[in-house]
Amino acid sequence: MTFKTLTTAAVLIVSGLALAGCGNTIRGMGKDTANAVNATQAAGQDVERAAQ
Repeated sequence: MTFKTLTTAAVLIVSGLALAGCGNTIRGMGKDTANAVNATQAAGQDVERAAQ
């Protein structure tokens, strides 16, 4: 293998790993956001029940 082929393969592998890491981060942020929305809705329902 030539140096150019090895360099290209290394760049592709590193790029793939970086993109996979970004995907996991975005997925985690989505879960955190969903949990925050659920907690806010639950708190609102608790306040509504307490006011009745």
